[in-house]
Amino acid sequence: MDAQSRGRADEIDPADQWVLNPQTGNYELRLNQSAQQSSASTNAAPRTPAPRSPRDRRTASPEREVPGQRSRRAGNASGGTPPTAGRRKRKQPKSRKKKALLWTGGVTAVVVVAAAVGAYLVYQHFDSNLNTVDVAGAGSGGFKKDQAVNILVIGTDKRSGEGNESYGDKDSVGHADTTILFHVSKDRTNATALSIPRDLITTIPTCETKTSEGTKDIPGTRKTRFNESLGQFGRDPGCTMRTVKELTGVTVDHFMMADFNAVKTMTTAVGGVEVCLAKDIKDKDSKLNLTAGKHVVEGEQALAFVRTRHSVGFGGDLSRIEIQQQFLSSLIRKMKSSDTLSSPSKMWDLAEAATKALTVDTGIGKISRLRDLGMELSKVDPKNITFATVPVVDNTDGATVLLNEAKAKPLFSMIQNDTSLTEVKQQQQDAKNKQQGLLKGTRAAASEVRVAVFNGSDTRGAALTTLTWLQNEQGVLKSSNEGNAPSKLPKTTLTYAPNQADQARKLADLMGLSATALKPGTKDAVGLEAMQLTLGADFERAGVPITGPAKAPEGVQKVEADKQVCAK
Repeated sequence: MDAQSRGRADEIDPADQWVLNPQTGNYELRLNQSAQQSSASTNAAPRTPAPRSPRDRRTASPEREVPGQRSRRAGNASGGTPPTAGRRKRKQPKSRKKKALLWTGGVTAVVVVAAAVGAYLVYQHFDSNLNTVDVAGAGSGGFKKDQAVNILVIGTDKRSGEGNESYGDKDSVGHADTTILFHVSKDRTNATALSIPRDLITTIPTCETKTSEGTKDIPGTRKTRFNESLGQFGRDPGCTMRTVKELTGVTVDHFMMADFNAVKTMTTAVGGVEVCLAKDIKDKDSKLNLTAGKHVVEGEQALAFVRTRHSVGFGGDLSRIEIQQQFLSSLIRKMKSSDTLSSPSKMWDLAEAATKALTVDTGIGKISRLRDLGMELSKVDPKNITFATVPVVDNTDGATVLLNEAKAKPLFSMIQNDTSLTEVKQQQQDAKNKQQGLLKGTRAAASEVRVAVFNGSDTRGAALTTLTWLQNEQGVLKSSNEGNAPSKLPKTTLTYAPNQADQARKLADLMGLSATALKPGTKDAVGLEAMQLTLGADFERAGVPITGPAKAPEGVQKVEADKQVCAK
């Protein structure tokens, strides 16, 4: 008979067969009747009980119980058999399967708790690596699915970090040496990485800067280099964010700032990045010495590659931007490769290197928020990540550049309107629908367009400035300012009659309106009846397309992240 059967014979719970031995002070498992005697009889001679039938067992007086053991029946005062009605139903022991499940569940709980503690410690570790700056205008770190994300990536020329004493400007306070506006579309199908030349002459607005002594405003500067938006006069990265908004019209959500060490440590973490040269390069300034062809660079050699400018292209900052874009494209491919993603050690080293090298705003100043941002960025296929450069022209001084407004404004408008620089399937379908829709057909001359302009936006005087622009710059003389619209509108609309369709198409071209903005009526216009243009919340200012162009202007320098280009 097994232990469980012996326990059931006297209606004793098997779990209660673990009893206290008063001599040793330990609990012991007692499986036979001789073991169920009190300590008082421990030294007595062994006594073998006479065999009893099941009936005898039920009627016999119970023997003394071992201390700590619980009887499953309650005897009467004389120790006789308890009344049948008073007997309690015997507790059924847990099955082995159930006990196994309880054991497994307990182990799983311990593992989950241990994993949670481990994850917490990992997060604490990486959080402690991060440097954060509280800047005005940064977001809270939430990334909504139906909203685009704009991250400003800044590389400084400050000589911080071990082994960087010979790089950059030794007297620099940390200017914005490399600046990239990284725009991720709201549907996460594409991204645009727009490089801003450091020597671009622009206007830096007055910047609200938070210091240990409180918040103060740093006066703006007109007609100065873009790179002075950081560091100069104590300007923080928030000032660079506002300068980018002033230049491009794009609101920046967050910033990430890195020094020279970021390139060295991150490339080492992933085991090197493949680059390509169309010719031999021996640059005494950047210390890059490589032959033509493909190479895998990391550490100091990787930093030398991205700092090279005198030995590639035209030898200036614009040529260096191109080589940096090629390098970053290769780094993205390496980071998204199975070789990196399947290696826990590489992923750890990459996270360690990135968090130590980065300074970010407080909105994304925790590893959990950076993880969320990384998850959003990872959704974009490298073939739909486009690197481009703000279009510029040389200045007369030979050292700085000026904005090429004819090409730059349409490019900025594309980013503002979340239009990809690469054609993804949905955009191709949208473009096809647009061509087959309301915008397909003849156009009237600008002088024949008759339109009444209403202001349904939050911009004061929008109708008047638009009227002035239409009449003086576009030749739409049959236009009028009708003041405020009856109500505010989120989107600009153009309402017209069927016999005004050619006028509507012409005005849509001039204003940069999409087909969805056109609202055709059912009755023809009579006499001098004008179309109605109502400016909505999407209106920025006269002359800026309300919906960006479908593709980038000709001549804009760009390259897709999935393509390898050899530096020339």
